[in-house]
Amino acid sequence: MTKKRKRKLLHPKLPMQRQLPFRHEGQYFDLRAIFDKLNAKYFDNALRKYSITWGRKRRLPPREYFVFGTIQEDDRVIRIHPSLDADFVPQWFLEYVIYHEMLHSVVPDEPGANGRRRVHTEEFYREERRFRFYRRARQWEEENLARFLR
Repeated sequence: MTKKRKRKLLHPKLPMQRQLPFRHEGQYFDLRAIFDKLNAKYFDNALRKYSITWGRKRRLPPREYFVFGTIQEDDRVIRIHPSLDADFVPQWFLEYVIYHEMLHSVVPDEPGANGRRRVHTEEFYREERRFRFYRRARQWEEENLARFLR
């Protein structure tokens, strides 16, 4: 009688993050629709198989700095802070945050002087300024940051 062996996958079919449930529809904004619009306008629809989701809300807001969005390139997941799904947030500001995260997928990192990788390079900032409402969004962020902090 031959012993049956379990097959062990070297790599799961999908990265772990991609197996989690994602919620792109918020009360005020649909992240998928915004992602698709920006992908067509700025990236020639080159960003494929990305998920975009609202992140989890923390019990307490941060004190000193606020992370509006993140990208996990290995899993192709963009997370947007759920506090941005609010009636006082202009859509063009949310579009800027999403555009910023999308840029991380196309602009290469550089090694920094201290050995750490730099993700916000001169090339990144140059590309970021291509966003139609860049100056307006940066000004709105500066004027409204305190609303997101405690």
